[in-house]
Amino acid sequence: MSFLDILAIIIQGTLYTAAPLIFTALGGVFSERSGVVNIALEGLMLFGAFIGIVTTLLMSDTWGAATPWISLVIAAVGCGLFALLHAVASITFKADQVVSGVAINFLALGLTVFAIKKIFGKGQTDVIQYRVDKMDIPVLSDIPVIGKLFFTSIPLTSYIAIAMVFLVWYIIYKTPFGLRLRAVGEHPMAADTMGINVYKMRYTAVVISGMFAGLGGAVFATSISNNFSGGTIAGQGFLALAAMIFGKWHPIGALGAALFFGFAQSLGVTGGTLPLLQNIPPVILIILPYVLTIFALVGFVGRSEAPKALGAPYEKGKR
Repeated sequence: MSFLDILAIIIQGTLYTAAPLIFTALGGVFSERSGVVNIALEGLMLFGAFIGIVTTLLMSDTWGAATPWISLVIAAVGCGLFALLHAVASITFKADQVVSGVAINFLALGLTVFAIKKIFGKGQTDVIQYRVDKMDIPVLSDIPVIGKLFFTSIPLTSYIAIAMVFLVWYIIYKTPFGLRLRAVGEHPMAADTMGINVYKMRYTAVVISGMFAGLGGAVFATSISNNFSGGTIAGQGFLALAAMIFGKWHPIGALGAALFFGFAQSLGVTGGTLPLLQNIPPVILIILPYVLTIFALVGFVGRSEAPKALGAPYEKGKR
C-alpha cells in the first residue's frame, strides 16, 4: 500500500465520520452563543436519527432514492420543534439549563425506543434500502492526487457540512442577527436596553441548534449506521459538544475539533487496514476518540472563554 493510498483512507474516513459532528457542533454554537447551555445535543441527535431512519423506511417506496435526503429535512424540522422543550424549560421557566438538557436526553432515548417497539415490534429497525452513499465528485475527482484524497468516496453531506461552517461563521460574525445573538450571550441586559428581545433571540438560537443537531443525527443514521436503535448515537452528541468547546464556541474552531475527533473515530474503522496500526487491538482504536476528548478538554478548556452569560437565565429588569 502506497503512502498516497494510506493518506486517502485517512482523509476519506475523517470527512466521512466528521460530518455528523460538524452539523451538531454548529447547533451547539448557536445555542451557547445566545447564552443557553445545550447538553441536549445528544438527545437531539438521537431524535434526528430516529426520524431519519423511520422516514426512510416508511417512505422509500414513495420517494425512492430521494428518501434519505428528504428525511434529513424532516429530521431537522422535527428536532427544531423538539428543542422547544429545552427552550421553554430553560428560557421561559428559567430551569437549570444543564438539568433540562439531561432531561431532554433521557426523554429522547425513552421516546424513540418506545416508538420503535410500537412501530416495528422490536428494539431496532431494519437496515434502510436507500442511504446517503459515498460518491466521486465529477471533474474534481479526476484531479491528480488531490482528487483521490478529497473528492473520491466521500458522501455529499461531508461537503455540505464544511460549507455550512463558513455560512454559519458569516451569519454569526457578519450579520445583524449574529451581532444580536452574541450580544444576548455576552450581556443580555445591555442587549435588552438596546431594544433586542433577549427571549426571542434565545428561543430562535435553541430551535436552530435543534435543527442542526437533528440534521447531524439523521446524517449519522442514513450514512453510517443505516438503522436505528437506542444505542445508535452512543455519545456522538457529547463528542460534538466537546468539539464546540474545544473550538472555543467558534464555527471554524468547531470544524477543526470535529475533524480531529472524526479522524480519531475513523481509525476505529480503518485502522485494521493501515500498516502501522494493524497490530493494535481494535478495542483501543474504538475508545481512542473518547480518550482524546478527555485529553483535549483537560488541555484546552481552561484556556477557552465561554460567552459571559452562558447558563444564566435572564430576568428582565434584574441584573
